[in-house]
Amino acid sequence: MTAITVLLVDDHLVVRSGLRALLGTQPDISVVAEAASGEEALQLLEQGPVSVVMMDLAMGPGMDGIEAIRTIRERRKGQAILVFTTYDSDADIVRAVDAGAMGYLLKDAAPDEIFAAIRGAVQGRSVMSAPVASRLFQQLRNPDEILTPREAELLSLLTEGLSNRELGQRLFISEATVKTHLAHIYAKLGVDTRAAAIATAIRREGMR
Repeated sequence: MTAITVLLVDDHLVVRSGLRALLGTQPDISVVAEAASGEEALQLLEQGPVSVVMMDLAMGPGMDGIEAIRTIRERRKGQAILVFTTYDSDADIVRAVDAGAMGYLLKDAAPDEIFAAIRGAVQGRSVMSAPVASRLFQQLRNPDEILTPREAELLSLLTEGLSNRELGQRLFISEATVKTHLAHIYAKLGVDTRAAAIATAIRREGMR
């Protein structure tokens, strides 16, 4: 079994210690480094790659999480980055995804949700915490939303990090139909990735 290596970035030692202990219960996930700031995270990544970076948004003086995410993605295009924070405002979510985060987890997320998000990130999936996904789904049900009800439902399921096949199974449609719906969603929102579609939907709702 190939271990998923993780870099924890949070300025609170207690948070890092607790998360390290939690992730240590999984045989396929290994915390290999910790950083207390964005600058330290960048230095550690220069020493060697990791599978996933788990990044808090608000840290002490210096580089915040958003700037760190943006800089990491500029230097390492394919680096998987998950936000792990207490901040759940639409603005924070949009800024993080725009910067290059693949997922957005709240610190009160259930352990299984955290494990699934890390594994999904390695596979290129985007996952958001349940409260964030729920709020997004309620927004997309607004009758004047440009997406059709089926497209809105599909977009809400994207926050769970489901693959196209899993989306098809959940909605009882073919994988080809899922791809067609996704193409329509991306075109309507003017994006080309799942994470960007979710962020754009939230941004548009905030501008109403």
